[in-house]
Amino acid sequence: MSSSFDPFQELVSFANQLADVSRVVVARYFRQDFSIDAKGDETPVTVADRETERALRSLIGQRFPDHGIYGEEFGEENAGSRFTWVLDPIDGTRSFITGTPTFGTLISLLEDGVPVLGVIDMPAMDERWVGSKEEGAFMNGVGCAVSRCEQIAGCRLVSTSPDMFSGIQLTGFKRLLGKTSFYRYGGDCYNYALLASGHVDLVVESDLQPYDFCALVPVVEAAGGVISDWQGQPLNMQSKGDVLASSSQALHQQAIRVLNQKL
Repeated sequence: MSSSFDPFQELVSFANQLADVSRVVVARYFRQDFSIDAKGDETPVTVADRETERALRSLIGQRFPDHGIYGEEFGEENAGSRFTWVLDPIDGTRSFITGTPTFGTLISLLEDGVPVLGVIDMPAMDERWVGSKEEGAFMNGVGCAVSRCEQIAGCRLVSTSPDMFSGIQLTGFKRLLGKTSFYRYGGDCYNYALLASGHVDLVVESDLQPYDFCALVPVVEAAGGVISDWQGQPLNMQSKGDVLASSSQALHQQAIRVLNQKL
């Protein structure tokens, strides 16, 4: 997709700056004492979530005042802008609260509603994935690529938790698990980063929000992977949040068939 910014590297550099700032804020609270609140949906939120998003919003407003922002903690501003930054200050808040390092900061830029730039930053592990169609996919500045596994029987499947599935989705997920040779739970956004570096072949999740998945799309696709909803449709701000990411198109299509198989 073309961009009015020349060069596109300007935006990539700024996204990295945002991630650098988020690390500074998050480091003040990780494995420290802090208050934990419950949001309206009973999910936890901390002062670190809110302070990080405020810092990122402030920087975006200063640098690109005409851009939109959509964040987990403070909603949307400048709705209808051609360019929108989608932010999840701490993806994996439960991991963060329990001192587990597999939480991340997700930063993405959408152009006309399409994710064109994504950052998956893992502050506690000093690991960062950046992906875009224009620049490619990189982990800590070094190019990365998916495994290109093509068969469910030999794939490594991961998912944050089986609790995110219910009803017919849970049935389809269990059916897919039964066809794999290896699976594990946990990870949140780290799962998709690991897929982009070839360590995981399939990620299956549900009930995600745009701030949970927008940053994942450019990273996975730039690394050579495939990511969509469970019907194979591209992910965007209107998606229901059922996410499937695969290391190859062949594996992706097999997984879609198994997940949606009629009994």
